[in-house]
Amino acid sequence: MTFFERRRIQKTGKDILRYARHVRSMREDILAPAELARLGQSTSALRVALKSGSADAIEAAGNDLYAHANRVAPAGRFAGFRENLEILIVAVAVAMAFRAYFVQPFKIPTGSMQPTLYGIHSTARTEPGLFDRLPLKLVKWLVWGQWYREVVVNVPGQLSQPGAAGADSPSVLYYYVGSVRYELPKDAELNFKGHDYVPAGSVLWSGVVTAGDHVFVDKVRWNFSRPKRGGIMVFKTDGIAMLMQGTHYIKRMAGTPGDEINISTPYLIVNGKELMDPEPVAKISRREPPYDKPPYGHGYIPPILPGTGGHLKTPMEVMRLEEHQYLGLGDNTANSFDGRYWGPVPESNLVGPACLVYWPFSERWGRAR
Repeated sequence: MTFFERRRIQKTGKDILRYARHVRSMREDILAPAELARLGQSTSALRVALKSGSADAIEAAGNDLYAHANRVAPAGRFAGFRENLEILIVAVAVAMAFRAYFVQPFKIPTGSMQPTLYGIHSTARTEPGLFDRLPLKLVKWLVWGQWYREVVVNVPGQLSQPGAAGADSPSVLYYYVGSVRYELPKDAELNFKGHDYVPAGSVLWSGVVTAGDHVFVDKVRWNFSRPKRGGIMVFKTDGIAMLMQGTHYIKRMAGTPGDEINISTPYLIVNGKELMDPEPVAKISRREPPYDKPPYGHGYIPPILPGTGGHLKTPMEVMRLEEHQYLGLGDNTANSFDGRYWGPVPESNLVGPACLVYWPFSERWGRAR
């Protein structure tokens, strides 16, 4: 027997040993004691043979172990599928553990953080373009998160005024034509006006809907460092009055424990001084690009959404943050339902800072600032 043949037999023996370990680790909890003992004996015999260096002993012990491992986990027509399925299950479990303890994906639903982060938004268009037809339509969605929609009225009737945003999606509004409900982007401009009669077959709205930015949230950083003003914070809504419970919001951290805050448009006043640091907050106050023109060129303003009450309604009204309280404000201050309306966020609700925009691909892709 040549040197290379002995090497091949030794390598095959080691591969069989790894295969047997895999079978044991995946089947140990369901194997009968006798099968488990037999597998252990065959494994030990192959290990002894490998240590001896005898090619004949390795080949004999290897064949015996391989045969028994296959009896325990038959290598039938679905063996490859089963092994790949097991690998997939392990990968999903690792991903779920990573999500639970390290990084969590989050989808931006609304435009309250524009122009820093975009929620779901739309652009009216009367006809689909080349990339709005299959199969290129799928490419456009996968890369840019854009999808052409055409909302056609099936049953004629009178158009109602829009209903409230959906509880599960604050980026849409509901319209009725007769008794049929249609879901449209919140910023959609319809082809008909309120209370118009809409004939069957009419296009109520058509255009391109762009998915909101998807970000990763760093769930680890605030376990080792204190949250800082100016960062983009994601938090749970549980226990915060006026907010839908059991979900998450994203805002910019404008106040930290111990701060006294008021608004003197366009400035955010913190502890009696116009806030000029850090840069993300100061740019809003100074109305620097991209906060220098409509609809973002307001600086910080008091709450203006009707019927919502709120805090910081006048320059003299001060919000004092207690220990373990944080204030979150949207960058799009004229169109953000934020801490000016529902107050501080308890520290226990903080999830972490947004760290990366991972989809769709746009000028905002990359580090979240």
